[in-house]
Amino acid sequence: MYLGLSGGIGSGKSTVAKILADLGAVVIDADVIAKEVLEPNQAGYQRVIEVFGESILDSDRRIDRKKLAELVFQNSDELAKLEAIVHPAVIARVAQIRNSLPESTVVVYDTPLLFEKNLQGQFDKVLIVVTDSEHRKARLIERGLEITDIEARIANQATDAQRRTVADFVIENNGSPEQLHDQVTKVWQQISA
Repeated sequence: MYLGLSGGIGSGKSTVAKILADLGAVVIDADVIAKEVLEPNQAGYQRVIEVFGESILDSDRRIDRKKLAELVFQNSDELAKLEAIVHPAVIARVAQIRNSLPESTVVVYDTPLLFEKNLQGQFDKVLIVVTDSEHRKARLIERGLEITDIEARIANQATDAQRRTVADFVIENNGSPEQLHDQVTKVWQQISA
Protein backbone atom coordinates (compact mmCIF):
# COMPACT_ATOMS: atom_id res chain seq x y z
CA MET A 1 0.00 0.00 0.00
CA TYR A 2 1.31 3.40 -1.01
CA LEU A 3 -0.62 6.15 0.80
CA GLY A 4 -0.32 9.81 -0.07
CA LEU A 5 -0.71 12.03 3.01
CA SER A 6 -1.29 15.73 2.64
CA GLY A 7 -2.77 18.78 4.30
CA GLY A 8 -2.12 22.47 4.50
CA ILE A 9 0.60 23.98 6.64
CA GLY A 10 -0.42 23.72 10.29
CA SER A 11 -3.12 21.12 9.63
CA GLY A 12 -1.52 18.42 11.80
CA LYS A 13 -0.30 16.31 8.91
CA SER A 14 3.00 15.56 10.68
CA THR A 15 1.11 14.41 13.78
CA VAL A 16 -0.98 12.08 11.62
CA ALA A 17 2.22 10.77 10.00
CA LYS A 18 3.69 10.04 13.44
CA ILE A 19 0.56 8.15 14.50
CA LEU A 20 0.70 6.10 11.29
CA ALA A 21 4.38 5.33 11.92
CA ASP A 22 3.53 4.23 15.47
CA LEU A 23 0.89 1.92 13.99
CA GLY A 24 3.46 0.30 11.67
CA ALA A 25 3.72 2.37 8.49
CA VAL A 26 7.00 3.52 6.99
CA VAL A 27 6.70 7.28 6.59
CA ILE A 28 8.64 9.13 3.93
CA ASP A 29 8.56 12.86 4.69
CA ALA A 30 8.93 15.02 1.57
CA ASP A 31 9.96 18.05 3.65
CA VAL A 32 12.78 16.13 5.36
CA ILE A 33 14.04 14.87 2.02
CA ALA A 34 13.76 18.38 0.53
CA LYS A 35 16.00 19.62 3.34
CA GLU A 36 18.46 16.78 2.76
CA VAL A 37 18.83 17.52 -0.96
CA LEU A 38 19.83 21.10 -0.09
CA GLU A 39 22.63 20.06 2.23
CA PRO A 40 26.23 20.63 1.03
CA ASN A 41 27.35 17.94 -1.44
CA GLN A 42 23.73 16.90 -2.16
CA ALA A 43 21.76 17.07 -5.39
CA GLY A 44 20.24 20.55 -5.12
CA TYR A 45 22.78 22.50 -3.07
CA GLN A 46 25.01 23.97 -5.78
CA ARG A 47 22.18 24.58 -8.22
CA VAL A 48 20.17 26.55 -5.62
CA ILE A 49 23.20 28.75 -4.92
CA GLU A 50 23.68 29.32 -8.67
CA VAL A 51 20.04 30.37 -9.08
CA PHE A 52 19.50 32.38 -5.87
CA GLY A 53 23.01 33.62 -5.05
CA GLU A 54 25.28 33.33 -2.05
CA SER A 55 23.15 35.71 0.03
CA ILE A 56 21.05 32.67 1.01
CA LEU A 57 24.02 31.04 2.75
CA ASP A 58 24.72 31.25 6.46
CA SER A 59 28.16 31.70 8.01
CA ASP A 60 28.85 27.94 7.69
CA ARG A 61 28.01 28.05 3.93
CA ARG A 62 24.81 26.09 4.46
CA ILE A 63 21.58 27.22 2.84
CA ASP A 64 19.65 29.40 5.27
CA ARG A 65 16.16 28.01 4.75
CA LYS A 66 14.51 31.03 6.34
CA LYS A 67 16.22 33.44 3.91
CA LEU A 68 15.36 31.16 1.01
CA ALA A 69 11.72 30.93 2.14
CA GLU A 70 11.48 34.72 2.37
CA LEU A 71 12.63 34.95 -1.25
CA VAL A 72 10.37 32.29 -2.73
CA PHE A 73 7.12 32.45 -0.77
CA GLN A 74 6.60 36.08 -1.77
CA ASN A 75 7.22 35.43 -5.48
CA SER A 76 5.64 32.59 -7.45
CA ASP A 77 8.31 32.74 -10.20
CA GLU A 78 11.07 32.27 -7.64
CA LEU A 79 9.13 29.46 -5.97
CA ALA A 80 8.80 27.72 -9.34
CA LYS A 81 12.58 27.97 -9.84
CA LEU A 82 13.22 26.39 -6.44
CA GLU A 83 10.69 23.62 -7.04
CA ALA A 84 12.27 22.82 -10.42
CA ILE A 85 15.52 22.11 -8.59
CA VAL A 86 14.24 20.39 -5.46
CA HIS A 87 11.35 18.24 -6.73
CA PRO A 88 13.32 16.02 -9.15
CA ALA A 89 15.92 15.35 -6.44
CA VAL A 90 13.16 14.49 -3.93
CA ILE A 91 11.42 12.17 -6.40
CA ALA A 92 14.66 10.29 -7.06
CA ARG A 93 15.35 9.86 -3.33
CA VAL A 94 11.79 8.67 -2.59
CA ALA A 95 12.05 6.05 -5.35
CA GLN A 96 15.33 4.84 -3.86
CA ILE A 97 13.74 4.47 -0.40
CA ARG A 98 10.62 2.71 -1.70
CA ASN A 99 12.67 0.28 -3.77
CA SER A 100 14.59 -0.73 -0.64
CA LEU A 101 11.42 -1.80 1.26
CA PRO A 102 9.52 -5.10 1.15
CA GLU A 103 6.49 -4.98 -1.16
CA SER A 104 4.10 -5.68 1.74
CA THR A 105 5.12 -2.47 3.57
CA VAL A 106 2.52 0.25 4.10
CA VAL A 107 4.42 3.30 2.88
CA VAL A 108 3.08 6.77 3.67
CA TYR A 109 4.39 9.65 1.58
CA ASP A 110 3.91 12.82 3.62
CA THR A 111 3.84 15.79 1.22
CA PRO A 112 2.26 19.22 1.55
CA LEU A 113 1.96 19.65 -2.24
CA LEU A 114 0.13 16.48 -3.24
CA PHE A 115 -2.81 18.34 -4.79
CA GLU A 116 -0.79 21.27 -6.15
CA LYS A 117 1.58 18.95 -8.01
CA ASN A 118 -1.20 16.59 -9.14
CA LEU A 119 0.48 13.62 -7.45
CA GLN A 120 -2.66 11.73 -6.39
CA GLY A 121 -2.44 9.30 -9.31
CA GLN A 122 0.77 7.73 -8.03
CA PHE A 123 -0.82 6.52 -4.78
CA ASP A 124 -3.08 3.59 -3.98
CA LYS A 125 -5.05 5.87 -1.61
CA VAL A 126 -4.89 9.52 -0.52
CA LEU A 127 -5.40 10.75 3.05
CA ILE A 128 -6.03 14.47 3.56
CA VAL A 129 -5.85 16.29 6.92
CA VAL A 130 -8.05 19.37 7.19
CA THR A 131 -8.16 21.96 9.95
CA ASP A 132 -9.92 25.32 10.26
CA SER A 133 -7.76 28.37 9.65
CA GLU A 134 -7.81 29.62 13.27
CA HIS A 135 -6.31 26.35 14.53
CA ARG A 136 -3.74 26.31 11.73
CA LYS A 137 -2.59 29.89 12.36
CA ALA A 138 -2.39 29.36 16.13
CA ARG A 139 -0.21 26.26 15.66
CA LEU A 140 2.10 28.07 13.26
CA ILE A 141 2.44 31.11 15.51
CA GLU A 142 3.39 28.68 18.31
CA ARG A 143 6.13 27.34 16.00
CA GLY A 144 7.50 30.87 15.70
CA LEU A 145 6.27 31.88 12.25
CA GLU A 146 5.18 35.44 11.59
CA ILE A 147 1.58 35.98 10.47
CA THR A 148 2.68 37.48 7.12
CA ASP A 149 4.81 34.39 6.43
CA ILE A 150 1.93 32.11 7.48
CA GLU A 151 -0.50 33.88 5.17
CA ALA A 152 1.96 33.79 2.25
CA ARG A 153 2.52 30.06 2.70
CA ILE A 154 -1.20 29.33 2.98
CA ALA A 155 -1.84 31.42 -0.15
CA ASN A 156 0.67 29.25 -2.06
CA GLN A 157 -1.11 26.03 -1.11
CA ALA A 158 -4.38 24.45 -2.19
CA THR A 159 -7.48 24.93 -0.08
CA ASP A 160 -8.93 22.15 2.03
CA ALA A 161 -11.89 22.01 -0.35
CA GLN A 162 -9.54 21.42 -3.29
CA ARG A 163 -7.63 18.75 -1.39
CA ARG A 164 -10.86 16.94 -0.51
CA THR A 165 -11.53 16.37 -4.22
CA VAL A 166 -8.63 13.88 -4.43
CA ALA A 167 -9.09 12.28 -0.99
CA ASP A 168 -10.01 8.69 -0.27
CA PHE A 169 -9.89 9.50 3.46
CA VAL A 170 -10.31 12.86 5.24
CA ILE A 171 -9.17 13.48 8.81
CA GLU A 172 -10.80 16.48 10.53
CA ASN A 173 -8.22 17.82 12.97
CA ASN A 174 -10.14 20.40 14.99
CA GLY A 175 -10.65 18.30 18.13
CA SER A 176 -8.60 16.64 20.83
CA PRO A 177 -5.46 14.54 20.32
CA GLU A 178 -7.54 11.49 21.29
CA GLN A 179 -10.12 12.23 18.59
CA LEU A 180 -7.32 12.59 16.05
CA HIS A 181 -5.76 9.30 17.12
CA ASP A 182 -9.13 7.52 16.83
CA GLN A 183 -9.68 8.83 13.29
CA VAL A 184 -6.18 7.82 12.17
CA THR A 185 -6.58 4.36 13.74
CA LYS A 186 -9.79 3.83 11.74
CA VAL A 187 -8.00 4.73 8.51
CA TRP A 188 -5.10 2.44 9.46
CA GLN A 189 -7.49 -0.46 9.98
CA GLN A 190 -8.81 0.04 6.45
CA ILE A 191 -5.47 0.41 4.68
CA SER A 192 -3.57 -2.31 6.52
CA ALA A 193 -6.29 -5.00 6.29
